[in-house]
Amino acid sequence: MAQDSGAGEAKAGAAKAGGAKGDEGTAGGTAAREAAGQARPNGTDPASFRLPDPALVSRTMADVAERGQRIVGDFLKRQAEGAPASSPDPLHIGSAFLDMTTRLMANPARLVQAQIGFWQDYLTLWQNTARRMMGAPTPPVIEETKGDKRFKDDAWRENEVFDFIRQSYLLSARYFTNVVQGAEGLDNKTAQKVDFYTRQFVDAMSPSNFLMTNPEVLRRTAETGGENLLKGLSNLLADLERGKGNLRIRMTDDSKFKVGENIAVTPGKVVHRNALMELIQYTPTTDKVLKRPLLILPPWINKFYILDLRPKNSFIRWAVEQGHTVFVVSWVNPDEHLADKGFEDYMREGPYAALDAIEAATGEKSVNAIGYCLGGTLLACTLAHMAARKDTRIKSATYFVTMTDFEEAGELGVFIDEEQLLGIEEKMSKKGFLEGREMATTFNMLRANDLIWSFVVNNYLLGQEPFPFDLLYWNDDSTRMPAKMHSFYLRRMYQQNDLVKPAFDPGAIELDGVKIDLRKIKVPSYLISTREDHIAPWKSTYRATQIYGGKTRFVLAASGHIAGVVNSPDSGKYSHWVNTSLPADPDEWFQGATELAGSWWPDWQRWVLALDKTMVPARPPADPGLGDAPGSYVKVIAKD
Repeated sequence: MAQDSGAGEAKAGAAKAGGAKGDEGTAGGTAAREAAGQARPNGTDPASFRLPDPALVSRTMADVAERGQRIVGDFLKRQAEGAPASSPDPLHIGSAFLDMTTRLMANPARLVQAQIGFWQDYLTLWQNTARRMMGAPTPPVIEETKGDKRFKDDAWRENEVFDFIRQSYLLSARYFTNVVQGAEGLDNKTAQKVDFYTRQFVDAMSPSNFLMTNPEVLRRTAETGGENLLKGLSNLLADLERGKGNLRIRMTDDSKFKVGENIAVTPGKVVHRNALMELIQYTPTTDKVLKRPLLILPPWINKFYILDLRPKNSFIRWAVEQGHTVFVVSWVNPDEHLADKGFEDYMREGPYAALDAIEAATGEKSVNAIGYCLGGTLLACTLAHMAARKDTRIKSATYFVTMTDFEEAGELGVFIDEEQLLGIEEKMSKKGFLEGREMATTFNMLRANDLIWSFVVNNYLLGQEPFPFDLLYWNDDSTRMPAKMHSFYLRRMYQQNDLVKPAFDPGAIELDGVKIDLRKIKVPSYLISTREDHIAPWKSTYRATQIYGGKTRFVLAASGHIAGVVNSPDSGKYSHWVNTSLPADPDEWFQGATELAGSWWPDWQRWVLALDKTMVPARPPADPGLGDAPGSYVKVIAKD
C-alpha cells in the first residue's frame, strides 16, 4: 500500500517551493526586528503598517457568507447520505492513549524524572533569554532537526521573543515524544499508534502554524494591511468547496498542468485495452533496440506518469533512449462497476494480458519486467504464479521500492488494525470503492509538516497561491481502489502477512487456483530501495533478498519513495549504495556497502545488458485505433 505519492521528500521539496514565494519579504535583520516589534532604534515603524481596504473587506465578508452557507449545505448533505460512524473513535486512538497513560502511571518515578529534566531545560532557556536581552551572547538550549524548514525565517533566531517561542516549543515537543516513547509494556501496534498520533499533535501545535506566533505571517500582515488573511480566508473557502465541506488543501496550481500536453508527453500508442488497464507502447528513438521488450507495472494506487512527468526526469523516456522497447501498464481509475475486481483479476488483466499483447505487437515472448511498489508486489505474485505453471516469459524482474514481507510495514501499519479495516470495508461497501482522497490524506499524514502544515501557512496565513509543481499535481491526481481488491490487499498482505508463507501453508495466498510461493521465483532480480522511504521502509524491502530463489542484486538509493527512484542521471542529485553480498541482516549489508555518486539508473542498465544484450531493428508501435500515449484511462479524474 503506497502512495507512490506520497510521498515524501520530493513532494516535501515542492511544498517548500510552494512557500518560497513569500520569501521576498524576508529580508532578515531590519525587517524581522520590525515585525517582532522590538524597541527603537530597531522598533516597528508605524508607517510600515497598512490599513485594510474597506471595500475589499466588505466584498470578502459577503463572499464568505454566501460560500460558507453553500459549503455547510454540501457537507450536511454528504453526511446525511452516509451511514453514521459505528464508533465515535473509529481509529481507536483513545483506547491506545488510555493504555499508554495507565502504564506511565505504573512507573511514576520515570514520569517525574522526565518532568524534572524538562523544567531544568526550560529554566535554562528562561535564563539564556534574559541574558540575551541584556546583550550577552547565549547558546541555544535546543535546535530543530536538520531539514526542518518550519523555522527558516531569520526572525526565529534574530528576535529574542520568537527565539524563545521556538525553543519552548521544541523542548515541549521533545518532552511529549520522549514520555510517550518511554512507556513500557505496550504491544508494538499500540506503541506505534500512540507515537504516531503524538507526533501529529506535536506537529499541529507548532508556533509556525499560528498567526500571532509566526514572524513571517505577522510581517506579511503588517505589509499588506491584513489582505493576506482575507486572501487566505478565500483560499480556505475554495479548499472547502473542493472537498464539498471537507478540507482539501490545494498543494499546487493545477491549472498549469495537463496530462498529455506538458506532463506525460513521451510519444507512443495504446496497443491494448481491457477493463482494468491500457497497455502503452512507446515510440523508439534508436535504430536498434534490445530484443527483449521492457514491461513496466506501476502501482494502481497512483497514476503511472510519475515515471514520465517531464522529459528531463522521465524514466520511461530514458529507458527508450537506452534502446528498450518500453511497454507501460496504465491502470483504470475504477468506479462502482469494478467493485468485485480482485487481486487475481489485476494479475490476469494486468501482467498476463500485457505479455500476450506484447507478443502480438513484437513477436517476442521473453520480456524484462519492472514493478513499482504495489506493482512490484503484483509482479512477484505473478512470477510465483508463472513458476507453478512453468511459464517462463518474464526473464528478469526489477522491483522499485517493493514490499513482499509486511511484518515491519513502517508507519502505514498505524492504519492497519481490525477496527480500522472494518471501517474501511464499511465505507467501500457503500460505493464499491475507496475514495482516492482518503488514501491521499493517509499518505500526507506521514509527512504532515511538509504536506499539510506548510500549505496551511502558505495558503491560509500568508494568503499566497500554491506554487505550480508537477510532482504535487501528480500527488493530488488520486485514484480509487476497488473494494474487493483493496480489502484483500490490506488483510492478506498488510495485516496477516500471508504472502511470505510457503505454498504448503494453509494460510498462504491463493490466486487463480495457485498457492503463491515466492521462493519459487528463480529469475534474476534487481531490487532498488530508498534510504528515507516512509512508505516501504528499505529494511522491510530488503527481506525479499532472503526469499527469491534466483540471483538477486540489491541497491539502496538516497532520499525516499519517489525522489530516490525518479532520479535521472542528468540531475546528479542523489547517491546510491551497492554491495554484492546479501547477508540476512540489512544493517550488515549497509555496513559493507559502497556509496556511489549519482543515479542508480545506469547501474540497472548495466545489469539488464549483462543478462541479454541482443539487438534487433527498432519496433515502432502499431496503431490499433486506441489512441496515442498517455491514453484515456490516465485522464479519468476521481471526483470525490
